[in-house]
Amino acid sequence: MSNDLRSLADVNRLIHEPSRSVILAILAAVESADFLYLQRETGLTKGNLSVHLSKLEEAGYVNIEKTYRGKIPLTLCHVTDGGRKAFDAYRNQLKQFVENTKE
Repeated sequence: MSNDLRSLADVNRLIHEPSRSVILAILAAVESADFLYLQRETGLTKGNLSVHLSKLEEAGYVNIEKTYRGKIPLTLCHVTDGGRKAFDAYRNQLKQFVENTKE
């Protein structure tokens, strides 16, 4: 296996899942996002989004805060410093792979 392919095999598998990479990309661009915004932007069902957010939270990449806006429940999500570093490293690995495989 060439070094280029090996570097791609070493990407963060947790982030490499398309739904989770989209969630992190959105959260990296904003201070925080509520659950319904993430659901609308990702196109995921409530159940799928909840599962992906839980995995990202378990890894320490995302913080989830359950609160209220008035009497309405509100779930706010934001990327942690560790999540931002992991996502940046992931993006850099993909960029490097693409650059090294250009014709």
